[in-house]
Amino acid sequence: MIGAILGDIIGSPYEFDQGDKSKSFELFGSASHFTDDTVMTIAVAEALMNTLGCSDEEITAEVTRLMRRWGRCYPYAGYGGSFRHWLHTPKPEPYNSYGNGSAMRVSAAGWLADDLEGTRRLARLTAEVTHNHPEGIKGAEATASAIFLARTGRSKDEIRDYITRTFGYDLSRTCDEIRPAYRHDESCQRTVPEAITAFLEGSDFEDVIRTAVSLGGDCDTLTCISGSIAEAFYGVPDELAEEARKRLEPKMIEVLDRFEETRQKHV
Repeated sequence: MIGAILGDIIGSPYEFDQGDKSKSFELFGSASHFTDDTVMTIAVAEALMNTLGCSDEEITAEVTRLMRRWGRCYPYAGYGGSFRHWLHTPKPEPYNSYGNGSAMRVSAAGWLADDLEGTRRLARLTAEVTHNHPEGIKGAEATASAIFLARTGRSKDEIRDYITRTFGYDLSRTCDEIRPAYRHDESCQRTVPEAITAFLEGSDFEDVIRTAVSLGGDCDTLTCISGSIAEAFYGVPDELAEEARKRLEPKMIEVLDRFEETRQKHV
């Protein structure tokens, strides 16, 4: 989960195509801060930890409750209009979204299940409370599956093959081919494949982050997704994890620490 949070924080200054599409940039600066990606990642992680072994109905109820609670605690974190309405409506219902929000918040699902079937189930449940469009669910399942495969020792070729075969994403383009024409796009269809490609091309955790930022687009979310997979494959350097923690609030760190303890049972 810290990999997703790092991706969000490092990518945040370059959202809305504000970077120069280069891998050479300062990792942390005065504008590096957490956004809705981190808030919802924390919320989903807490919900899944609270409902280990529970029914689908219990999981979705807790995901809904905690996403709304955390979202209301941080009302200016950068939510989209439909999601902001969902946070405050008396009767929250899914709204058929295929936005990349389902994929950016899903990282805990890749760590807290014991197999791919369980991983995809958790990912689907975390997506469906808002993003119940097939593409929204697919984006979450693909991201969580890549995390599960990475943390269980699969090679990048195996991860690429599984994601391509199972979800139909085109992972044949290189980042050099993607970068020139790539622009801000908040859909899963135009974020998740690019994020996975950045992971596949990166040579270590930091290089994955730099590669993702260099693509531009919805940079905090794209890099959040890439970072979540890169953590599972490479781990996260201690100095980078510490920089992320400096930018989080105490109650976020409490959930993060609990998650680190919980996930060790599934490694």
